[in-house]
Amino acid sequence: MIKITEATSKKQLKQFVTFPFKLYKGSKYWVPPIISEEIKTLDKDVNPVFKDAEARYFLAYKNNEIIGRIAAIINWLEVNGQNEKKMRFGWFDVIDDVEVTRLLLEKVHDIGKSKDLNYVEGPVGFSNLDKVGILTEGFNEIGSMITWHNHPYYAEHFKTLGYSVGKTYSENKMEFKNIHQKFFTRIQTLVKKRYQLRALNFTDNKDIMTYADEMFEVFSKSHAVLSSFVEINQDQQDYFKKKFIGFLNPEYVKFVLDKENKLVGFGIVTPSYAKALQKMNGKLFPFGFMHLLQAKKKAKTVTFYLIGVLPEYQNKGVTAIIFEEFWQTFNAKGIELCVRGPELDDNEAIQKLWKNFKPVTHKRRCTFKKNIA
Repeated sequence: MIKITEATSKKQLKQFVTFPFKLYKGSKYWVPPIISEEIKTLDKDVNPVFKDAEARYFLAYKNNEIIGRIAAIINWLEVNGQNEKKMRFGWFDVIDDVEVTRLLLEKVHDIGKSKDLNYVEGPVGFSNLDKVGILTEGFNEIGSMITWHNHPYYAEHFKTLGYSVGKTYSENKMEFKNIHQKFFTRIQTLVKKRYQLRALNFTDNKDIMTYADEMFEVFSKSHAVLSSFVEINQDQQDYFKKKFIGFLNPEYVKFVLDKENKLVGFGIVTPSYAKALQKMNGKLFPFGFMHLLQAKKKAKTVTFYLIGVLPEYQNKGVTAIIFEEFWQTFNAKGIELCVRGPELDDNEAIQKLWKNFKPVTHKRRCTFKKNIA
């Protein structure tokens, strides 16, 4: 008999976070999270997203053994501010038993119904800075720090239960040798002169903090038109600044400023931490952090994490300035492969941005949705 239990204690929350370690044990492609950081993300007393959101976590058991998990999420900024009556779910993992999936999703639907919401969609996180989507292609490609990995049967479970595809995403990789300067060097020179712009590079993470609030403002304004966008409150911004900026390689952060030193565009890239995280197996100590430091210094694969340009500067070649700076850095460091995180297929602007770089789509993913009866 399958039993669904809400995870409310610290012990249960840790079990919720660590269940995938058993489900994907021995996988060459699944990239584990750092357990302590994942727990903080889901902790209502730590993550400031809960100022505007709520979440409940559920575990499925059979014979006293955990066989599935799901997070039921409501982002009230989305529901009330955008009138999007959506019940979210995320952190979904399950054995190959569609009945387990049905019972877990039933909990999400029950909560959504009690809150007068119209439909359920997932897997998604709390905001656009969280992971998204069920993997539907690319199961034999290594995952990343910023994506969920899953078994092929996940999508079949949703189809069997009458869910339809919500949003679709593509992930692409590009060999650095195919990214030629000729695509942007001449353009960026003209753009700098015409609009009186300049590139800003960093050697110290402390200097990035000076522009962090502006960066989030540019991010919000540049992504507001996307179908998946949800506002990120100030507390969340402060939380992400403390959590991530110190983790970045400063040379992999590129800003573009106008003549008044206002930020108009930015790009953030991270070294690939996938293999380091696999070696760590969820633990920072005693030696896990050493694997992270090694990857930070020596990884030959990088992941494009975020890019944003103010709407009034879009289609004016600002990205050419960003790419010129990245090309110089990657060339000096001997980078071999550039990987892009999930990007909405209906985001035409981002698709045009990469077209000259010979991108190869190596993964596809999507959300699934269903009306609340």
